Amino acid sequence: MAEAGSNVTELFRASTAHSPSYFTLSRAGAAGHGGAGDGPGITDFCIPCNPYFPTPAMFDDLGDRLRDILTYYPSSADTITAELCSVLGLNPQTVAMGNGSTELITWIDHLLVRESLAVPVPTFGRWTDQPMETGKRVDMFPLPETNGFALDPASFVDFVRSRGSRTAVICNPNNPDGGLLPRHGVLALLDQLQDLDLVVVDESFLEFADAEADSSVVADAVLRPNTIVLRSLGKNFGLHGVRFGYLVANPGLAGRIRAALPKWNLNSFAETVVFMLKEHQTEYTQSLRLVQRDRQEMIWQLSRLPGLTVYPSQGNFVYVRLPEGVDGAALRDRLLEEHGVLVRECGNKIGSSSRYLRLVVRPQPDVQRLVAGLERTMYAAPQAPPQRPAAVPVQAQGPALVPYQGPVPVPASQGPGPMPALALPYGSYGSGTAAVDRLVSGA
Repeated sequence: MAEAGSNVTELFRASTAHSPSYFTLSRAGAAGHGGAGDGPGITDFCIPCNPYFPTPAMFDDLGDRLRDILTYYPSSADTITAELCSVLGLNPQTVAMGNGSTELITWIDHLLVRESLAVPVPTFGRWTDQPMETGKRVDMFPLPETNGFALDPASFVDFVRSRGSRTAVICNPNNPDGGLLPRHGVLALLDQLQDLDLVVVDESFLEFADAEADSSVVADAVLRPNTIVLRSLGKNFGLHGVRFGYLVANPGLAGRIRAALPKWNLNSFAETVVFMLKEHQTEYTQSLRLVQRDRQEMIWQLSRLPGLTVYPSQGNFVYVRLPEGVDGAALRDRLLEEHGVLVRECGNKIGSSSRYLRLVVRPQPDVQRLVAGLERTMYAAPQAPPQRPAAVPVQAQGPALVPYQGPVPVPASQGPGPMPALALPYGSYGSGTAAVDRLVSGA
């Protein structure tokens, strides 16, 4: 087991912004660990799936149709989108479906983002990496740990104004911390930023929230000239491998994205699942309730571990800060090698560090296995020396990205201009993302 685990953990050191895929880990020997999870050999707390949907009967149905799904072309995206809209009660003219939310983020960047984009960090990596890869300036607003990484809309608006950003993005709930801005807070932010080129609200994990009856601003987005709401189907339905998601906006914005998307960008698996939804809405709703229940239980269990800080979450994952002196990368490797538990260590997330883990919500038997592994690994042996927190890079106007530790002062009166650089050598910062590191080093 130790030899196979060593081969597997090497893959994390070779990775950049994301963890190795499940299939890469399986080929490297992770399947030999004999875990209690759904996968062959590991209990996966890394990939944020819905463990209760599709149901076993739905998977049997998909299996029975597998030959046809793989043999034949799918219908047009318009046909699949129309069916999805009939299930969700949306106007197809306000919707564009993509081959995963990442495809839609790419087209939003290419078509609608001009010179700059503001986004709170830490957050989903494609919202920082994608615009950088196309030469945009990314203005990163550090979320304060002292406030549980909660986003303060007024401070973010002040930051957008001070930087002169033309596009703003928020993830609600945010990934990796699961923080949720109430609907009235999102609407207030949209009102204050209505003069921007574009405001995106990424609601990819919102289906798992239960803090209020309805936190979505989908109905409002279709009435606004500069607003897009992004939703993920793979995350909600526990089907990341299918790759499907959608955005909602006014007909002009949505139509512009639809016109740019490749023909047959949706696959036959996506079509089959979408056309199964009407008859399985009850099971889907029940799956969300089970995840919400499991989240509460998991937060309670983790909060009992000495020195572990657990942040509030409305996603299907929980963000935790490890006790003083515990290195997340070393802990991740030992959990996988010794306990067959796979976790998401966040040292390669901008605005986070190796002292943080994002842990996916799973059923209680799996959580008990995680907690037992954490107890044996964190408290039963000497720990690694404390790690210096990763720097939060703040983009200045111009080509240089300045690494900066600590909160960023953003007086409302400050006009666009470079942020002050602290005496931190460029070589000391590694984001884990090649595009970011090139900007930092000036290469």
